[in-house]
Amino acid sequence: MNSLITIILPAGRSAIELSLFVLLPVMVVMLAIMRLLEAWGVLDWLVARLTPVLRPFGLTGLGVFAALQVSFVSFAAPVATLAMMEQRGTSKRHLAAAFAMVLAMAQANAVFPMGALGLHIGPVLGISLVGGLLAAAAAYYLFGRNLSADEQVLDETLRHPVAESAKGVLDVINRAGAEAFKIAIGAIPMLVLSLTVVTALRQGGAVDALVRALPSGLGIDPAVILPAFTKYLAGGTAMLGVIDEQVRGGHVTAAQMNAWAGLLIHPLDLPGVAVLMAAGPRVASIWKPAVLGALLGIALRSALHILLV
Repeated sequence: MNSLITIILPAGRSAIELSLFVLLPVMVVMLAIMRLLEAWGVLDWLVARLTPVLRPFGLTGLGVFAALQVSFVSFAAPVATLAMMEQRGTSKRHLAAAFAMVLAMAQANAVFPMGALGLHIGPVLGISLVGGLLAAAAAYYLFGRNLSADEQVLDETLRHPVAESAKGVLDVINRAGAEAFKIAIGAIPMLVLSLTVVTALRQGGAVDALVRALPSGLGIDPAVILPAFTKYLAGGTAMLGVIDEQVRGGHVTAAQMNAWAGLLIHPLDLPGVAVLMAAGPRVASIWKPAVLGALLGIALRSALHILLV
């Protein structure tokens, strides 16, 4: 029991420090900026001009908005947009394209905190967009080609608060701060559990055994195994906690982190898929073409990060 406590307490301390001193301030600033741009109509203007360019990839105006949300808010932010698309009659093919794009892109709740650890945010977001567009096109034209393309009359108006006065601006900032606080606090349980499990596995020798079991010819960096294992089972926030601990301990360099960004930073993991499928029954029904499309997008992102970053 004493050995378990000695694992839990440092894990809890690391989780709270990461959540309150890294994740929270970053999310407050990013969400405030995003919500102000939304309230001032800047995002409406941007979506209106990007939609004709991105429509050949199978994306609608709301799909473009989902891309902005995952890139600058969090992986869970597009849930509301996917639900809105479902309710407004978007076809299953367009839903699959938007779903695949979101799964393949880098989520803000991991990208921006990892920027404090040495991640190159600009290249990550640029490559993320390329991978997301490939995922959307693959889901629309290849894996989802047999899905229904029938649409109801679409209303793609983005309904959101306005900020036409100082009080309106303050209200938007306060709501963004409350949203960021909810995200940061909600991440603590998963961070504590994941860091506890990871520490126990490391001290028990399970990670070293897994590294030895992998064929040496695969060329897999041993240091990527633990964050990848954590990411795909427990999600991006849990992976963030592991990476933070490894970087601070000197086990992972900034160069390694940037090379792995395409493989590790995206919502295609068990918690991410489950959260996004909760947007509605039609969204949940097209998870397979969305996941297959996302895999192509992530493969492209991974290759580009290894070759270019």
